Amino acid sequence: MLKFNFSSYPEKVQSSLKASWKEGVFSNMMIIILDYYLVPFGLFLGATTPQIGFLVAIPHLLGSISQLWAVRSIRALGSRRKFLIYGAAAQSLLLVPIASLSLLKIPYRMIVLIALASFFRILGNLISTAWGSLMSDYLPPNKRGNYLGWRSQIVGIAGILAMALAGILLFVLKKLFSSALAFFCLLIFASSCRMISSLLFTRMGEMPEHKTHDSDFTFVMFLRRFKESNFVKFVLFVASITFATQIAAPYFSVHMLKNLKFTYVQYMSLHLTSIIASLIALPLWGKHADHAGNARILKTTSWIIPFVPVLWSLNSCYFYLIFIEALSGFTWAGFNLSATNYVFDAVSPEKRTRCIGYFNLITGVGIFAGASLGGYLAIHLPPFRGYSFYSLFILSGFLRLCAHFFLSGKFKEVRQEITSMSSRDLFFSVIGMRTKIGTNRDLNILPVSEKS
Repeated sequence: MLKFNFSSYPEKVQSSLKASWKEGVFSNMMIIILDYYLVPFGLFLGATTPQIGFLVAIPHLLGSISQLWAVRSIRALGSRRKFLIYGAAAQSLLLVPIASLSLLKIPYRMIVLIALASFFRILGNLISTAWGSLMSDYLPPNKRGNYLGWRSQIVGIAGILAMALAGILLFVLKKLFSSALAFFCLLIFASSCRMISSLLFTRMGEMPEHKTHDSDFTFVMFLRRFKESNFVKFVLFVASITFATQIAAPYFSVHMLKNLKFTYVQYMSLHLTSIIASLIALPLWGKHADHAGNARILKTTSWIIPFVPVLWSLNSCYFYLIFIEALSGFTWAGFNLSATNYVFDAVSPEKRTRCIGYFNLITGVGIFAGASLGGYLAIHLPPFRGYSFYSLFILSGFLRLCAHFFLSGKFKEVRQEITSMSSRDLFFSVIGMRTKIGTNRDLNILPVSEKS
């Protein structure tokens, strides 16, 4: 059984951290279903390729804009904990009419879906800001990577189960009944998971917020500090990677289901490979982040990330794509974990809620711009190897590489005590070929009884 030592934390924090990973199990099951099956749901409702782009882009844009009122919204409910409880419950209720669209024969179903998904995303982004601020108060900087890596490993297992269950459920119910009933049951299950996570938020404790005069600053004031602010440079780097990624990201699913004619089981197993690779990689990246620093991991992974969509465009063999998805999951695990940790490390507690909100705002705009542009380019780019999507994937890889070269060197590590190493040494240490930090055998990837 995966274990974590909670004894070094105060009793109140211990109970909150224990509740957090349990909440994360159900929350991640809901997230996996929405992240990987909302696009197939849109295709079932008859969405065109540009409409799929809008289904991804518009909710993220509105969710990003909502971050301008994140601090005010959270304070209106009195605490971050209350916002998490009520916000998650509201998301659960929103999923019911979304699920019902599969059974209702009403006009403009895609417009209704985009509208409902936008409200869902607004709540999700605000919840993310409150959650990030509260969790960073629970965890001291030198323990964040360890706990969050462990937590991500636990919730990742839940994600694997959700992905497998969703794919099998769609496949079986489609054969026995209809796709409409299959999607309805899947989304109702996601709604139930979110309601359980709302109940588990009640077991987490609130931490005192530190408020100073300097903690109140506008978004324009935040952007004006680009030249001297290390954090703003980091945000723009992540936003650039996000923009370049989202040019292609929504359309991998469209390509698999419409062009390659994959079944839901094949579609599920491809994404499952990525999730499993991420699950294995998270504790490895987490331990290295605590020693080498999050900036070094961000710069290492952002060098590998551009090659993933390019490799997708070279071959459509199912087993080849399994390998590419494993590489994708392994690399993105390090990038996402270190980006989260870097936000926590770089911002003082009194500014954290506002800065996380602005971070989500800027990256959300990147998602909107990338997905919208990708939807347009997908039907206008010349085909490569028979598909315009492949041209889109190559363009996405090129832009990711540009973001790495031009922006990854602009921000610096904020931790003082780190182990200096090159990106090359870090990569080989993570995969266990050239160990620089501890040993990979030290990490709780497998139950203790199964370690050799």
